[in-house]
Amino acid sequence: MSIKNKAIVASGHEAVSGVAALILEAGGNAFDAVVAAGFAGTVAEQMLTSLGGGGFALARTADQQEIFFDFFVDTPGLGLEDAQLEPHFYPIEVDFGGSTQEFNIGLGSVAVPGTLKGLLHIHERLGRMPLQEVVEPAVQLAKGHELNKVQAYFIKILRPILEVSATGRTLYKPHGQLIQQGETLVNPELADFLQQLPKDKGRDFYCGDIAARIAQDMHSGDGLLTAQDLAAYKVIERKPLRVPYHGHTLLTAPDIGGTLIGLSLSLQEKAMRFAGPIQEWGSPEHLLRTLKCMQEVEHLRKQGLTHPQALAAYRTEQSIQGSQGSEEHTRQFNRGTTHVSVADSQGNIASMTCSNGEGGGYFVPGTGIMLNNMMGEDDLHPDGFHAASPGQRVGSMMSPSALLHEDTVKLVLGSGGSKRIRTALSQVLTQLVDYKRDITEAVLAPRMYWDGDAEILHIEPGFDQEALQVLQEQVKLNLWKKPDLYFGGVHAVMPGIDGVGDPRRGGSVQVVEL
Repeated sequence: MSIKNKAIVASGHEAVSGVAALILEAGGNAFDAVVAAGFAGTVAEQMLTSLGGGGFALARTADQQEIFFDFFVDTPGLGLEDAQLEPHFYPIEVDFGGSTQEFNIGLGSVAVPGTLKGLLHIHERLGRMPLQEVVEPAVQLAKGHELNKVQAYFIKILRPILEVSATGRTLYKPHGQLIQQGETLVNPELADFLQQLPKDKGRDFYCGDIAARIAQDMHSGDGLLTAQDLAAYKVIERKPLRVPYHGHTLLTAPDIGGTLIGLSLSLQEKAMRFAGPIQEWGSPEHLLRTLKCMQEVEHLRKQGLTHPQALAAYRTEQSIQGSQGSEEHTRQFNRGTTHVSVADSQGNIASMTCSNGEGGGYFVPGTGIMLNNMMGEDDLHPDGFHAASPGQRVGSMMSPSALLHEDTVKLVLGSGGSKRIRTALSQVLTQLVDYKRDITEAVLAPRMYWDGDAEILHIEPGFDQEALQVLQEQVKLNLWKKPDLYFGGVHAVMPGIDGVGDPRRGGSVQVVEL
């Protein structure tokens, strides 16, 4: 089978990959497929992404046009007087099994959503199929689909959020009990909303009756999101960050996440230049070098190396002191995410990562869409909740990426996983480039994560005992009993060759032979 006759998609859900494959089989390109997957994800991965959330997408066309689409959330409150900025949000506790974590939800936790406009923008910009055909598979999923194990787990742990509203209880407790794996999840209002999108193009949501209803609910419920916020929201097109690495070029997010991945790769390259290559992946020497690299990334991040300009200065050995975007003034989002990677048979690739946080508990009336809770995340707002002025684009760790060699795309990848996004992607990339490991080996391999705040190294099972002992002499270890979604979920595609979905986050691959 010729490489030119093969299209591949990898995502975190079998239905999402299936929808993208369906579009590719019908003659759609990678951008039609990633948009269709995005809509499908808001139905099938409803605990991780939503039309009321935000995201990023990296596109590279067959004629080598490179675009980074930023449709992440904005801070809300345009048109409100300062005296009105007393948002209503409150903490809830989520049990992750053995540990609990506090999140803030409510109307005051909602930031300006971008996913709906982002998906429509990408399709209009680069898609070629009619929007109705691209959206239709998501419509059918919303009319009823079987709940899988991964999503059932997320519904279980996020139950306190889902039970806040009558809509949430209707959707997720249809018979008085929480919906379980294998049962059918139905969202008829979302199906109706999606069905009218090809004609409406999202105007009602951002400027029409739906926007007015959202604004009314926010006003009466002490939320910050206004009709002016929704009308003013725009998708931003940027140039991707380009990071050279051992004869390759990484295209990634021109934001904090991509910057820190680039920094990690730069440190690895520097270590290899001065200390020489390490022959064996997983050896004590390899794990020690990886640990030192992670620690240095944390150190430089806290100094302010969080933006592409600062990374460029570092790579040319200029001072990073006084760089823009210091840690104290960068709003970043780090919670639940989902990713999809697509490569079609014409040479187009798309990499997209989206998030809804945990969701704010508020469903837009008549739509089945739960809005995000990104204004209630403490790590998103280091200066304090709601301290930032309205209308600012929020930064993120999400980093949809692609790896090039001699100007040819060799890998399309991305991950969910909070702060572990950068370490998950960096560890996969170094295995592929430096250790010549197979893509499946690289994704399935055990991972490490240095928590600089707690000064502890989290590590998955599978590394050699001798190597672990060497690490234990250096730092405190938290040895996990099994691979876990905590360490990210890298869904990756090698155009024309293969793909792998990370089982940590429900990975699924579809290959379309045309």
